Amino acid sequence: MTQSLADQIKWDENGLVPVVVQDAGSKEVLMLAYMNRESLRRTLELGETVFWSRSRGELWHKGATSGHTQPIVSLRYDCDGDTLLALVKQNGAACHTGAYSCFYRDADGELPEERRPAPDRFAALSGLETTIAQRYAERPEGAYTTYLFEKGLDKILKKVGEETAEVIIGAKNHDNVETRSEAADLIFHLMVLLKQQGIPFDEVLQELEFRHRKPVKKD
Repeated sequence: MTQSLADQIKWDENGLVPVVVQDAGSKEVLMLAYMNRESLRRTLELGETVFWSRSRGELWHKGATSGHTQPIVSLRYDCDGDTLLALVKQNGAACHTGAYSCFYRDADGELPEERRPAPDRFAALSGLETTIAQRYAERPEGAYTTYLFEKGLDKILKKVGEETAEVIIGAKNHDNVETRSEAADLIFHLMVLLKQQGIPFDEVLQELEFRHRKPVKKD
């Protein structure tokens, strides 16, 4: 399989191909690196990303020393065969600066107003998923999400239980403001739980889609 894949790639004049690395869970683009035939072979053998360092002129097993490895979920190539897309389960930070993603500087403010992305109804969920993934990787001091991850599963489960009870109480009291607020807290803590357990939010959405499409049994 390694050879057949390598034959599909349009290697540049230096025998390299760019690789876009994306978190399979949050869908955040993490980094851009390069592979040659040998690093591609090693990647497929190890099941983790191995790149070619253009500055050092050697193979580079991502996270071999830091522990911030990138187990491969899937490896794809584009229609022209000149770019790879690696979907990974990111362990720790992807960037050498300690940031979750190398693309942490925002240039949206430099775009003309008419070229900026239109508001997305579910942007808050996507942004929350990315923020939780960042906190999990970077563990910034003083952040509440960091506190939850450091305390571990029992603490997270306790918070999920507490917020569930608060939603019930708010609804029972017909207090829509309170119910809305506590529902938001519950969703947040559920997403923290999913990250702690290594369950991509996409899998929850797939489960919902499966149930939606599942034929309803008639009595």
